[in-house]
Amino acid sequence: MYDPTVARLTYRALLGRRRALILGALPLLLIVISVAVRALSGADDQVAADLLGGFALATMVPIIGVIAGTGAIGPEIDDGSVVYLLAKPVKRPTIILTKLIVAIAVTMAFSAIPTFLAGLILNGNGQQIAVAYTVAALVASIAYAAMFLLLGTVTRHAVVFGLVYALVWEALFGSLVDGARTLSVQQWALAVAQKVTDGDLVTSDVGLPTAVILLTVVTAGATWYAGQKLRTLKLAGEE
Repeated sequence: MYDPTVARLTYRALLGRRRALILGALPLLLIVISVAVRALSGADDQVAADLLGGFALATMVPIIGVIAGTGAIGPEIDDGSVVYLLAKPVKRPTIILTKLIVAIAVTMAFSAIPTFLAGLILNGNGQQIAVAYTVAALVASIAYAAMFLLLGTVTRHAVVFGLVYALVWEALFGSLVDGARTLSVQQWALAVAQKVTDGDLVTSDVGLPTAVILLTVVTAGATWYAGQKLRTLKLAGEE
């Protein structure tokens, strides 16, 4: 279910100079802000939780997920080069699963690592805040990569729709509107991260069992449907 050639091509597409610069912009900004906050206010657990939750998890992780998830397959569909990939003797589910693994790895690398470093800078991992939000970023990366990979297979405007979701639903409604929080990947990830902390600075409106079920259903469902869309795309090309 994993093809090294597909993986290599996907990594090359995602980590090209232009896309790598875009992927690295928000993590770099997070580190710069963290250094400035630490210098100005010193180590503060609440400030660390607010910055990691409000910027890293609510904004940076979903945006990186959009770039990695849609970029893993969207450009190939847009320019038609996916036809050459589909012509190879590789099963369609293998193509999707391989691209998903690459998208997850890239999203984790550009979101979880900077989140952990920022947490260390802000409060030295006091109350396990840095570890908790790193866990949240890792968990969220899986769901986001699957969701946005699917989006890349169903629309040519995947990046636009993905950014709207990331900035409006996750960063705004997912943080501020009570009813929307239950359907927020951010809250599902926080439910997992909540079990890591020593205090009550990391909280979620969703219970852990519900969060695990929703994360599993969304990730598996998006991956399966992306495979179905890719199969349909092949049939359309043959016709």
